[in-house]
Amino acid sequence: MKIAVCGGTGFIGSALTKHWLEVGYEIVIITRRPPERATSGRQPQYVSWGELERDPQRIAGVDAVVNLSGESLNQRWTKNVRLRIMQSRVDSIAALAKAIKQLNKKPEVVIQASAMSFYGTSETETFDESSPHRPTDFPSTVAEQWEAAAEAFQDVRLVKLRISMVLGRDKGAFPLLKLPYLMGFGGRIGSGRQWATWIHITDMVRIVDFCLHDRSISGAVNSSAPNPVTNDDFGRTIASVYHRPHWFPVPAFLIKATLGEMSVMVLEGQKVIPKKLLDHGFQYQFPDLKHALEDLHTN
Repeated sequence: MKIAVCGGTGFIGSALTKHWLEVGYEIVIITRRPPERATSGRQPQYVSWGELERDPQRIAGVDAVVNLSGESLNQRWTKNVRLRIMQSRVDSIAALAKAIKQLNKKPEVVIQASAMSFYGTSETETFDESSPHRPTDFPSTVAEQWEAAAEAFQDVRLVKLRISMVLGRDKGAFPLLKLPYLMGFGGRIGSGRQWATWIHITDMVRIVDFCLHDRSISGAVNSSAPNPVTNDDFGRTIASVYHRPHWFPVPAFLIKATLGEMSVMVLEGQKVIPKKLLDHGFQYQFPDLKHALEDLHTN
């Protein structure tokens, strides 16, 4: 199988690429800056966005496309940053859709990244793929426009992955979340009642692979574990796994003063259930948080 991965050098993309290379797939990574030299072992091909624009045949013969491209939300949302965040998502989709349109043989499926922020935030509601979009802040607006742009992919099966907080040992949000506990100052953030919907990086890779191969899956798919927890419970689980105290709460006003508008990503959340994956029989390797964190701690 031949797969094009846009954003294949990022956290999720690199884990996907590693897995698919190990099972013998041919991988083409579309990225802004292809590496100058290849390392040893089985390697992907690299294509820059400029090369793809000039010659869409660089991805001829791909069976699937996974688009994870998009500038990080983890920066202060100035006017220019907001524009870059939005454009990085919309422009990558437009460029990719244009290239695919020019191929004689279209890929069978496009798996397009989105985010669980699509649903907006709530301490009381539970969201699944049938829940309506409710823009409450900048991240939810980004997700809305991200998914709207993805409708440019025509004549292919389209999967929109609404990705939750992905937990990895050395990358993603988890190294920062566990750091206060390792220093002995862990505790709830704000009220601690806000929901934390999460997924282990191993299951994130398995979800993408599952959506790739199950032709009955299309549309929105919540990429999350089936057991979200509150921020307070998330912290208590870190403390338990790492044998550290959970006692030092960080007040909301301090987070707001430090992060500004971006504090919504820490102080608010959403309880998201992966109903479509469960209905299709996906089996989680790490369905509960303690099991997931124990794996990250020991492996």
